[in-house]
Amino acid sequence: MEKITGAEALMRSLEHEGVEVLFGYPGGAIMPTYDALYDHKQTLNHILVRHEQAAVHAAQGYARVSGKVGCCIVTSGPGAMNTITGVADAMVDSTPLVVICGQVGAAMLGTDAFQEVDVVGVTQPITKWNFQIRRAEDIAWAVARAFYIASSGRPGPVVLDFTKNAQTALIDYQPQKVDFIRSYNPVPQPAEGAIEKAARMINESVKPFMLVGQGVELADASEELKTLIEKAQIPVGTTFLGLSALPSDHPLNMGKLGMHGNLAPNVMTNQCDLLIAVGMRFDDRVTGNLKNYAKQAKIIHFEIDPSEINKNVKVDLAVLGDCKQTLAAVTPLVDKATHNAWIDGFKPYNEKEYNKVIRPALSPTEGPILMGEVVNKVSEAARHDAILVTDVGQNQMFGCRYFRFTRPRSVVTSGGCGTMGFGIPAAIGATFGAPERTVCMFSGDGGFQMTIQELGTIMEQQCPVKMILLNNNYLGNVRQWQYMFFNKRYSFTPMANPDFEKIAAGYGIPCRTVVERSELDNAIREMLDTDGPFLLQVAVLEEENVLPMTPPGGNVDEMLLEVK
Repeated sequence: MEKITGAEALMRSLEHEGVEVLFGYPGGAIMPTYDALYDHKQTLNHILVRHEQAAVHAAQGYARVSGKVGCCIVTSGPGAMNTITGVADAMVDSTPLVVICGQVGAAMLGTDAFQEVDVVGVTQPITKWNFQIRRAEDIAWAVARAFYIASSGRPGPVVLDFTKNAQTALIDYQPQKVDFIRSYNPVPQPAEGAIEKAARMINESVKPFMLVGQGVELADASEELKTLIEKAQIPVGTTFLGLSALPSDHPLNMGKLGMHGNLAPNVMTNQCDLLIAVGMRFDDRVTGNLKNYAKQAKIIHFEIDPSEINKNVKVDLAVLGDCKQTLAAVTPLVDKATHNAWIDGFKPYNEKEYNKVIRPALSPTEGPILMGEVVNKVSEAARHDAILVTDVGQNQMFGCRYFRFTRPRSVVTSGGCGTMGFGIPAAIGATFGAPERTVCMFSGDGGFQMTIQELGTIMEQQCPVKMILLNNNYLGNVRQWQYMFFNKRYSFTPMANPDFEKIAAGYGIPCRTVVERSELDNAIREMLDTDGPFLLQVAVLEEENVLPMTPPGGNVDEMLLEVK
C-alpha cells in the first residue's frame, strides 16, 4: 500500500466524506495540510477568508442552506481561537460543522510553544465532540467520526486539533466510514404509546397551536409538517430560525413567535388548549416570562434531543425522535378536522398589528426611509424566493419580520448567540451552498464593520451577495433598549461611519446609496440585475424602533405596539 503523509490522508478523508468546499486561512502549524491541499484544488474548493471567525460563519452559511456539513481549516493558537465565536454560535443553533485546527507537534504539547493553545480544553463545552489527532494513523477514523457526529441527530460543531507531527508522518491510508458509535444514540425512539397519545391529544383539542422551529428544516420535514397541519387544521407560529419551514403565505402560518414576533401567535400561545412544539427549544426570547407561559394548555414536545425535554417548559408528552419520522407517524392517526372559530380568533390581532405597526412600516408616504419598507421591497423584487441572510440587531428583526419565503432552508441568521458580524461571511457561505439562488444579506452599520474585511473574499471570489446596508448611524438595537429602558441615555451607541461607497469601490464592488424614497425601487432592481456582488446602502430613519415587542421578562402575550 502506498505510504502518504497525514496531511494527504486528511485530504483524501475529506473527499471520502463528500466535502466540496472548504473555508480557511493558512498559518505555520497547519502549513503541511495546506501544502497537501495544493494538489487537491480541483476537488476541494478552498475559499480564502480574511479572518478565521469568517471561515466558521461562512461554513455555517454553507451548511444552513445546503443541508451538508460545513468545513473549515485554520492554524493553531490565535487562528484556532478566532473560530471560537463561530463554534459557539453553531453549537447553540445546531449547525453541522467540522473545524480543523493546526497544533504544535505532540512532543511540544504543554510546553507553551509558539502559538500553542489548549484547543480541546477551550472548545469542549461548545462542541458535540472534539479530538486531538496526535498520530497520523488516527486521521481516517477521526475524520469519519467527526462528520458522523456533526451531521447525525441534532447537528452541531466538531473540532479536530491536528498536531504538526501527525500531518507530516507517513502512513498506510485506508478510508473509513462511521455510522455507529457505542453509547451515542443520535435519534432516540419515541416512548411506547407516545405517537398514539399525541394523536389522541390532537384529536381531543379544540384550540390546538403548533410552534415550529429549525428542527423541522434540519430534518427536511416541511412536507410532513404541511400534511399534518392541513389534515388537522392546526395554526402554526414559527421561531426566527424556523421561518422558512412553512411558506409565508400558507393559510395556517400565523407568523413569528417571540420578543419581536407577531402579535397574534404570541397572544394565542396563552389561549390555546394544546401547544405542540416541533423542533424548537423554548428559548427565552420565545417564551418570555416562564411563570405565565401557556399555563392553560397541555403541551406536546416533538424533539430529537432528550436534553431539551422539560429543560425550560414542563411538557405533558414528549415525542422523541426525528420529526420527519414522528410527524409522519402521527398524521394517519389524526382525525381530519376543522377549527374555523379558533383560527378566526387570530384575525383581530392580525388586523390590530397590521393597522398599528405593519401598514405604517411598509407604506410610509413621507419622512425618512424605514427599514421594514426596504426589506419588504427587496423581498417582493426577488419574488419571495431569495435566501435571507442577516447580521444581528434591528436589521435582523426587521429582516425576519418582513422578508417572505416560498421554500425551506431560506433563512440564515444567528439565533442563540446573536453574533454581530455574522452576516457578510455567512452570506458568502450561502452563495457556495446554494449557487443557483439569490442571496440577500441585510446588515446594520455596526455589524457590517465587524467583518468588513470579508469584502476582500467577496471581491476575490466574486460571490454574488446582494448586500443591503441599513445605515442609521447607530448601534440600533442597543439604542432602542436605551430609549425604552435606560431613560434615553444613548451611551456609546451613536456611530461615526466611514464612506462605505469608497470602501466598496476599493474592493471593486458596485455600490449605490439611496437617501430618497423615490430612488429605492430602481436601486433594488439595479442590485438584483447586477451579476456578482452589489452593495446597496440605504439611509434609514435613525431612531426607528422594532415593534411589536415583548419587554424583557414580560409575558409573551403582553406585547407593546408603540413606545412613547
